[in-house]
Amino acid sequence: KTVSVHYEGSLENGKVFDSSYPRKKPIEFKLGIGQVIEGWDEGIALLKVGDKARFVIPSDLGYGPAGAGGAIPPNATLIFDVELMDVK
Repeated sequence: KTVSVHYEGSLENGKVFDSSYPRKKPIEFKLGIGQVIEGWDEGIALLKVGDKARFVIPSDLGYGPAGAGGAIPPNATLIFDVELMDVK
């Protein structure tokens, strides 16, 4: 399944590191094949179109000890507010 998701990602301190809302375009990806972090593959699979949810994703289901792109430190817990827009 290909899903379409609007999201805002932040760190535990509230610092937003990414959001699809200003771009006015949700992210699209194939569910369950590792195109996104494991916490997303697991969490998005539980939602129905139109659902909104907050995911608190531990580091081992996120970016782990490597972090990501300077914006996400190593071993960071991630908070994502997500909205499932479409499933194809």
